[in-house]
Amino acid sequence: MTINVFEQVKPLLVFDSKDDFYHLQILKRKKENPELGSNSYVIKTYYITSIEHLDKMTPEIIDMCNSNNARAALNLNRRSFEKIAFQTLRKVSEQIFNKDFYSVRKSYNTCCGAFGNEKNKKWIVDIDVKDTPLLNELVGYISTLEPKVSVEERIKVVLPTKAGFHIITSPFRLDVFKKKYPTIDIHKDNPINAYIP
Repeated sequence: MTINVFEQVKPLLVFDSKDDFYHLQILKRKKENPELGSNSYVIKTYYITSIEHLDKMTPEIIDMCNSNNARAALNLNRRSFEKIAFQTLRKVSEQIFNKDFYSVRKSYNTCCGAFGNEKNKKWIVDIDVKDTPLLNELVGYISTLEPKVSVEERIKVVLPTKAGFHIITSPFRLDVFKKKYPTIDIHKDNPINAYIP
């Protein structure tokens, strides 16, 4: 089953200035490619600066995923070129000080993965089963949690995954949620799979 949620996530991507971008990586994973030496390998990285830019790059991203048995991982929380530049400078300085010269080359992408710049954060509720009643139950429950907002404000979109669903939400009382659903994972700043062949 191919996963392609580019159209579904476009409304969640907001570009307020030229400093804003979204981090997208083409990842080849050992899970789908047992011959890999590491758990995953980054084939290519994109810094998406507009919806038009995403539209222009989508065919290339899909082709690259298809030809490499890889997936497109897109973080739905914005990044800032300025903030990432300063964080990269700090990280590279620390690496050089610690004589970790090999890792310097990966610093920019590492910082892109670690430092968001999103006022309206998006969380991922990760459901690893194709269970529509559970999905509906979770959507209803999450909508009741503090801080109180409308269902439309809290639940941004529900995305299909290979194993189940991702509910994209605004932040809520995680401690209360975990008491009722301790085994369901919540990711506060992880990428979603925008495309999987």
